[in-house]
Amino acid sequence: MPFLVQADVDDHTLAVTTETAKEAFAKAVEWHVVNRFTNISITDGAISYSIAEFSSEMALKQIADTVEADTALGPNAKGK
Repeated sequence: MPFLVQADVDDHTLAVTTETAKEAFAKAVEWHVVNRFTNISITDGAISYSIAEFSSEMALKQIADTVEADTALGPNAKGK
């Protein structure tokens, strides 16, 4: 799923499309920290997130994926 990263630069909007959430997050942080762009957003096609919101969503998804994987492996997966 592609992600759109946008930022305000002076009186213009800069935008780039990335292939992964990780790339989108890295670009947004780079623009914020290195270039000091403002009003940065990451859009997944349906919802637009700030950097902080996107970071939280990524963490929650990773936790859910880990729990799902552990559940799929069953109770004996970790040597129990």
